[in-house]
Amino acid sequence: MRNHPQVRWIQAGVVGGLCASLLYPLLLFAPLPFVAAVTAAALLGPAIGIGSLGLLQLIRVQGESVMATLGAIANVAAGALFAAMVLVQLAVRHLALGAQAEPAMVGIWLGLDVAWDVYIALGTVFLASAMVNHPRFRWVFAVPGLVLGGLVLVLNLLSFPTPPAEAGSVDVGPVLGLWYLAATVQAWRSLGWAREKLGPVL
Repeated sequence: MRNHPQVRWIQAGVVGGLCASLLYPLLLFAPLPFVAAVTAAALLGPAIGIGSLGLLQLIRVQGESVMATLGAIANVAAGALFAAMVLVQLAVRHLALGAQAEPAMVGIWLGLDVAWDVYIALGTVFLASAMVNHPRFRWVFAVPGLVLGGLVLVLNLLSFPTPPAEAGSVDVGPVLGLWYLAATVQAWRSLGWAREKLGPVL
């Protein structure tokens, strides 16, 4: 007997979510060598998408959810935009050889930065909405997700194209990352529940 395909998706999502939770702070706070930074940026985008697809499958164990599907779609796009943003930023800085980057090039990655924030914010709001009545998440996960997703969206649009932290506001991104880490750990803890609900595949 094998695990149900949805359980395998949840397992993959847990791995993706844990990888994203490790890579994101490394990129933000660690002085990584150039090749390591490029590798982390390239892997983080897919990890965000895979983690979100795993959350979708866990939510779907209780029944189909339009909001969770929309959230996963938005977060897959967010992961791609994040990888594009960081790789463009790294490439420009590398080719500038220590010189000041052209304002037009800086504008490109700032635009990608806001695009990534908009998609991850919307994805978070959609996923959190789907968690409200889910027995493995409920309001304890839904309310912080709705608040954090809404804050990321509003603060980024108000300060566009300058990132909120550089515009005298706050960067909610690291706190949102902690919310996704908590959701990933909860998905890990929910594997037994999902196996029981779905049953094995003969």
